[in-house]
Amino acid sequence: MKNNDTNKDEFLFGKTNYRILLIGILLIAVGFILMSGGGSDDPNVFNEDIFNFRRIRLAPMVILSGFGVVIYSIFKKDKSSK
Repeated sequence: MKNNDTNKDEFLFGKTNYRILLIGILLIAVGFILMSGGGSDDPNVFNEDIFNFRRIRLAPMVILSGFGVVIYSIFKKDKSSK
């Protein structure tokens, strides 16, 4: 006779891993939103706004931190797993 408890489906990650993963994905999305915009309506006019601090420094740092959080969520051991 087989025990039905041993055939139970288990998720790869725990609940906290999925929460941290979602936070990382949201950080990446926010970074891409910060990077968008700054274009000009007239192609003959150059807009200096594309080189501001938000698009050049802040947005890539937010995106890289989001990738770091996602990697952390993958490697984090869940306390309930064996």
